Amino acid sequence: MKITLHEVSKGRGGQALPTTSLEFHTGAVRFAIAETEQRPSVLGLIASGRMRPDTGRVTIDGSVDNRRLRRTIALVDAPDVSDPHADITLAGVVGEELMFAGVGATPLHSRRWLTQLGFGELAGVPIGNVDPAARVRILCELAVLRKGTEGVVLVSPDRHGGSPDGWWRIASEFADRGYAMLVIVGGSAAVALERMHELEAINASGPIPPLVLDSPADDEPTAGADIVTDTAADDVADPDPDPDADTDTAADEDEDATATDPAIDTDTDTDQNGAGR
Repeated sequence: MKITLHEVSKGRGGQALPTTSLEFHTGAVRFAIAETEQRPSVLGLIASGRMRPDTGRVTIDGSVDNRRLRRTIALVDAPDVSDPHADITLAGVVGEELMFAGVGATPLHSRRWLTQLGFGELAGVPIGNVDPAARVRILCELAVLRKGTEGVVLVSPDRHGGSPDGWWRIASEFADRGYAMLVIVGGSAAVALERMHELEAINASGPIPPLVLDSPADDEPTAGADIVTDTAADDVADPDPDPDADTDTAADEDEDATATDPAIDTDTDTDQNGAGR
């Protein structure tokens, strides 16, 4: 599986996200740089099919298919979108994610799951106080519990502090397990990763093959349909009637407002509150 962002941007003049091209694929971990408070979440939403770019396209295996993208890629720990509230205990976060994954979700199940993962002693700790590397491990493990998840977009793990090599090695382990991994970081973390040569960190940005689509108009955004909700059908990516289909809803009637406030309703079908949405 290969996900490619072809010259995507968001907001007037690229204020929410300047023109960006990148690629990540199954079995590899890549990082992408996004600075400012909102751009990491905007990039994560677009890369996981949950927000329509104002320019450019996102393809999965060469095709525009936002529905498949949303159901295949988990959006993990995106600020104001899929990050759990800092005051919720770790067991509480786990319980909610186990419920969404369709498995036992009682407090006992949560504690057992954490114990099996090696973090049983942290069950009663607020997730905001959990070590950054442990947080990434737990949230990513919760994200891939969802059936059909084949990739993870991890947003701004560097904002929690700690050394980048901790969460980067964890992301690399998930890539070795066969997931497509994209880690969105700030410039300082990117420099640190590049200096740690043993990590073999590769920037997802770079030369992107020209986009060739059989039907170039099949995924044109419609006014007010910037953020794709989980109950929304991508009527361009999946035109066939489907009783289980989602309907795109307007995240904001004002395009500028959407560009500056991306963290509104996301997919509940693939969403994982506090882990991967």
